[in-house]
Amino acid sequence: MTTYQETVAVEATIAEQAWGRVFGAAMESVADCFVRREARRTAAELTAGLLLELDTRNCWTLAEALGHPGPHRLQHLLSRARFDHEQAREEIARLVIDELAGHEAVLVVDETGDAKSSTDCVGAGRQYSGALGGVGLCQVAVHLAAVTATTRVVIDRALYLPADWAADEERRTVAGVPEEVEFATKPQQAAAMVTAALATGVRARWFAADEVYCGRELRRDIRALNLGYTVGVPATHQVTDGAGRRWEARKMLNKVRPEQWMRLATGHGTKGTREYDWAWLDIRADDTPDGQEAGTSALVARRHRYTGELSYFHCWSPGLMALATLVEIICCRWRIEETFQLAKGFTGLDQGQVTCWNSWMRWSLFSLIAAAVLALTLATVGEKTDPTRSARLVPLTCPELVRLLRALVLPAPVRDRNHVLHWTVWRRCHQAAATTCHQQRHRLQDTP
Repeated sequence: MTTYQETVAVEATIAEQAWGRVFGAAMESVADCFVRREARRTAAELTAGLLLELDTRNCWTLAEALGHPGPHRLQHLLSRARFDHEQAREEIARLVIDELAGHEAVLVVDETGDAKSSTDCVGAGRQYSGALGGVGLCQVAVHLAAVTATTRVVIDRALYLPADWAADEERRTVAGVPEEVEFATKPQQAAAMVTAALATGVRARWFAADEVYCGRELRRDIRALNLGYTVGVPATHQVTDGAGRRWEARKMLNKVRPEQWMRLATGHGTKGTREYDWAWLDIRADDTPDGQEAGTSALVARRHRYTGELSYFHCWSPGLMALATLVEIICCRWRIEETFQLAKGFTGLDQGQVTCWNSWMRWSLFSLIAAAVLALTLATVGEKTDPTRSARLVPLTCPELVRLLRALVLPAPVRDRNHVLHWTVWRRCHQAAATTCHQQRHRLQDTP
């Protein structure tokens, strides 16, 4: 046990030093995006505060935990402060690229939704969200992550505006949506983010996504950027075989003989190695940009070894490729789901309670900065610790890293008696005023 404690003590020291370096670099990289130093200090407080141990994370709870007399400083930062959040997002992406120097990334796109109670929130509407498990009133945002063997970091995001929302000038004005922002489909947003990431300097050869992003237009755009891709497709997805005949993916799979299925490991979980059966079928490319070679196209099928459930993937590479390589890229897409869970659980990605464009962009930015600093800190600890640790001690995980940082680095939430009583009074007065306003509004609406 003493040996384990010494190992953990070393990791904790490395984590403390790595956090200080990465967090300092992140705040320094965005410093020039602020006009006033007060806003810059508040931004650093907010970013670190998102990692505090709180039941919920919004301007009220964070301001109380940070020792502020009210939420006004945080609300001002999110809504009105002179702060170029787009430039800040680019600077953080460059920081991530520098930290990942020497590692080639897979660019992964996926969307996530946040439940809302009103369509007054920017982009909120009745739409499908996997996070909600169906159609509901929510905001949906498309995210782009850079995934390496050891690190997964979200480097860009775009709020999806439904067509009716994008065309409603009154709601756009109230929410502060910039005039240059127009309706764009999720695949179009994905293509724009991938293009921007490559222009920023991300080293990548592959793109991965799920069924939402399997359209021919996006696949052609990805190929035009000289990236290979693996995208999930539905069972009814149409492909063309070598003879020029069109098939649905599920019917094309009938050509696979039993001995052609190959069992491959796709990672390790708490219950051991995950393994699936995989099959490959050559198909003709239907998305070749003008002047580009056809490359290698394939339909890859994955079969659950116990239930027999099938999944399908449309894949392309500019050169020859092996099934094991495609499986590795396909599995990279799952990493963004883990990133969403961590960002929502530890940095409040879906808890902002913001309604306007600026507020949403800035809250999501600070949440992703905190998540990126966590990921880069964890990667540094992994690089500097002994790879021959005992099998009885798993590698440091992100939840364990957060616990260490809360104990060693992050400030404890302010909980002294006078401060708690002050916030009790503030909340109750604010809630009383809000109740009065709601009652007056109802009376006005009920008056003939």
